[in-house]
Amino acid sequence: MRRPFADVERGALRLLLSGEKSSAGRPMPDGAQPGPGGWNRFELVFDDLASEVERLRAKGLKFRNDIVRGPGGAQILLEDPSGNLIELFQPAAQH
Repeated sequence: MRRPFADVERGALRLLLSGEKSSAGRPMPDGAQPGPGGWNRFELVFDDLASEVERLRAKGLKFRNDIVRGPGGAQILLEDPSGNLIELFQPAAQH
């Protein structure tokens, strides 16, 4: 069985690998599709993603999509001034 996602850690470094069936394989609202290599990006983790997105939007920052929710948590893609993607992520609550 092919998994849509892999998580590898070594010390303080964490590498997340997302396949075509993961949220990273979804098209953007404008129809853009990930190409070879997908949409590589850094991920920043937040406790309150919605508040952070609201704060950054108020400062005029540009997002590629709206918040997407899944079993692992919620995420949104922020574009830096050069067009590079930065994922803002809030993990799902653990029970």
